[in-house]
Order: sequence, then C-alpha cells, then structure tokens
Amino acid sequence: MATSISVRKTLSYVFIALYLLTFFFSIFERQALWLLLLIAPLHLLYFRNIRQAQHSLLRNYPLLGYLRYFFESIRPELRQYFFESDLDGKPFSRRQRSIVYQRAKNVRQTVPFGMQTNSQEPGYEWIAHTMFPVHVKEEDLRVMVGSSRCKQPYSASIYNISAMSYGSLSKTAVTALSAGAKLGKFAHNTGEGGVSPFHLEGGGDLIWQIGTGYFGCRDKQGNFSEELFARQVAHPHIKMVEIKLSQGAKPGHGGILPAAKNTPEIAAIRKVEPYTTVASPPAHAAFSDQFTMLLFIDKLRVLSEGKPVGIKLCMGNKQEFERLCQEMKHNNLFPDFITIDGAEGGTGAAPLEFTDSLGMPLYDALAYAHSTLTKYGLREEIRLIAAGKIITGVDIIKAISLGADMCYSARGMMFALGCIQALQCDSGRCPVGIATQDKNLYKGLDVADKRVRVANFHGNTIKSTIEVMEACGFSSLQEITPDKVFRRVEQGKNASFKEIYFSKQTAASEVNQNYVLN
Repeated sequence: MATSISVRKTLSYVFIALYLLTFFFSIFERQALWLLLLIAPLHLLYFRNIRQAQHSLLRNYPLLGYLRYFFESIRPELRQYFFESDLDGKPFSRRQRSIVYQRAKNVRQTVPFGMQTNSQEPGYEWIAHTMFPVHVKEEDLRVMVGSSRCKQPYSASIYNISAMSYGSLSKTAVTALSAGAKLGKFAHNTGEGGVSPFHLEGGGDLIWQIGTGYFGCRDKQGNFSEELFARQVAHPHIKMVEIKLSQGAKPGHGGILPAAKNTPEIAAIRKVEPYTTVASPPAHAAFSDQFTMLLFIDKLRVLSEGKPVGIKLCMGNKQEFERLCQEMKHNNLFPDFITIDGAEGGTGAAPLEFTDSLGMPLYDALAYAHSTLTKYGLREEIRLIAAGKIITGVDIIKAISLGADMCYSARGMMFALGCIQALQCDSGRCPVGIATQDKNLYKGLDVADKRVRVANFHGNTIKSTIEVMEACGFSSLQEITPDKVFRRVEQGKNASFKEIYFSKQTAASEVNQNYVLN
C-alpha cells in the first residue's frame, strides 16, 4: 500500500512539473501547447481513477494499471500465435485446425517428419491395420435413415453439419453452409432457431431441429402448433426432423432471446413478437415423459407425411434412457434416429458448470445407447448419430466402431468457413463474420468462396475415411468394429474399445434389470 501511495505522489509531482514546464515553454514556443493537450487528458484520467471504487488496481495504479487489461485482452492471440504448440490448443489444437483448413482449401494435406504425439502416454489411440488392404466400392459413404414406421426415408451422408441456428450464426455463414451441403450432397441441421430464408437460399438438404421454444411452429402462447409445423415441414428441402431434448455443452439448460436481438426478421422466422424477450425453457411443454414423447414423435411423423423424426440428447441418467427403450419396445413406437451429443460438444455461450461438469462424454454415451437399443431389439429400427469434436476420418471411424451410423460436425464446418478459434462467439464480434450479426463483420464472409470450402472439407474427409477403412480391411461401414480400435490406458497397458466400453455395458445392463416397465 505504501508503494502505491508513493507511486501516486510521484506521478502527481511529475504531472505538476510537466504542467509548469509546458506553460513556461509555451510562453516562447506555441508548439509546446500540443504537449499540454496530451498531458491534460492523462491527468484527468489519473484523478478519476484514484477516486473511483470499482477497480482496486486502477485506484492504486491509475495509469500503469491499464497495461494489465491490455495484455489480458490480447492473451488468446499471444498464446495461439506465439506460445501454443501444435498439439496444445483447446478445444481444438493447431494441428486439428490446420487439417480442416487444408482440406477446405483443397491443398496439401500431408505432414512431414513423423508423428508429434507421444505414443507411450496414456490416452494415445490407434486403429489396427491389415496386412492385406481392401477396396471400398462406395465413393460416397451413405446410410438410409427411416424406421419401419417411416414413409419417406432419407439417404444421408455419414458426415453432416451439426445444429447451428441463424441468429447464433450470421446470414452469410448459414447460406454458405447450406450451399456447401448442396454442393457436397450432405445435410445441414438448422439448429433450434427455425428454418430461415438463408437455410433455404443455399439449397442444401435440411434437418429441421425443434427445441423447447418450438421456433417456427409455435402459437402466440408459445405452444406447439400442428398447423404451422405441417406447413413448414412440407418444404422439399426439409428431409428430417430432430426434436432437441438437450445438448452437450449445456444439458438441461434453457435459453433467452433478448428483446434487443429479437428483430422483425428473427421474429418472423421464429414466429414470435418482435422486440420481446423470448425464453426457451429447459423442458418441452408438448410432452412430459418417455411415453408422451413417443406419441409426439409419431404425431410429427404423421404431420410430415412420413419423414424421419428423431431426438437429440446428451446422455445423463442411464435409467431414463433404459425406460425409454422399454416404452419403445412395449408400445412399438420409436424415433427413426437418435442423436447422441457428447458433453464435449460446443456452443456459442454456456455456463461454466454446465460446459465442464454436466453430461456424459460421447464415447461412453454412444456405447451405452448402442448396447441398450440392441438389448431391447430396437437397433435395426433406429439410426444413431454421433456429435462432439468429430473432424477427421479417424474420428468418424472411432464413432462408428462404438455404434454410430453417421456423424455431425459443427466446429469442423466452422473452421471450413474460416473460423480461427478466436473464442469470441458469445461477444457478437466474431472477427471472421461467422458468429455475429454485425454487418461490417459478416459481409467479409464471401458465400461463393466459402460454400466451396465447406464442400471440399466434407469431400476430403469422406475420402480420408475411405482410405483409413481400406488400410484397416473394412470394405464396408458394417465391418468397423470396436475390437480394432485401441487406447493406451496406462503405462505399458493397452485395451480395445470393445474392452473399455462394452464390457462395462454388460455389467450395467445386469444392474438395470431391476428397473422394469410398470
């Protein structure tokens, strides 16, 4: 404290001396008046800070304290550009980001001089290859989505764009993603913000996501509207419908659309009143338990004239999912697909506790869902979609080995658009015009160029997946099994995904036998 008082006194003396010298020299040299104009604002700032009570640092160090805030503001850039290694970046390393950029630009995708990861450290994963590589006949890996209750099944790529709403993303970003999906012949999930004109403008196949706010299909009271749903879902670009129960980044957490962001354009898309605060509650109002949810799914399937309808959730309470499977089996009602969003999934903004501490990681959840659906004889009816940090062909193969039929990617597709992981998604100041509604920023994202990059990234990732399959002896997606994927679980000890994830499921299913359908 004595030091800070001394610093303040010294600065006061310096300012007084500068004032006197400037005034003295200004008598003879008018140019010295410019120095007075520089000193006066600093002195005013100095006196303002020593009298304010909000910031102790600025009160003790009225001018030098600003250096702390300056360096704090550029800390992410300093770390990313100067100090971060190719493998250290979070949530995605520079090496991961680089492979997306290279594939999106359709340039060299090789790496020199060998692996940088430490293959002896616990957590290192690899896939067993074969002495006799095979040839995969399919050039475009696809899977048919649609149960026996579905009249309009959809042939989907195994790699698609995950849920990102217009409003969270800019109009140019959404248009480029949809247009890229059209070029690459894969699907684009709308996110829960509704089907915007920019989703439709791109012309790609759409998976319409419906959240708790029922945006795009809600009445004036915020309840689900069958009439509005039937009108929207009839659009030929909409191929599937996904009911969002929860997401990995913030499971069980609702959201708020502030009045200031609820512009007439957004309001028209979401079917709400403009310039009003609109809530997305944590839970759905159209159903309250497993059985009523299955009835709602069947209602949407009828209203859509047989298009595939599924649910998206981050796995939490295992007994609830088992109860859902029991209800499916008992009533012969089921979704056409289930999207499993891992706890490592991202979003533009989420509370720290929800991001770091709620929800089951993707691999555990995927293996559990696959095992439980198989146990109840439902696996042939229901497709599983995996979401959560899937950006390479190896990521896709790992997810498929644990039971996934297809995968989503959100941040991988954002990197393809030009995302630099600036971690400004929740500020509205995304420097590359993706996660912003600032026209001065999003106009810098050229749709014609970025749509090609999105399509390139998808195509090159599928190509990479096929190459790895061939090297490992998998001539089809059905041949990818968890006993061929390995992880070093501790120093000197390895285990296959089958041992890690499916031996535990057997024990868990025996425990859950006591949880029976009433």
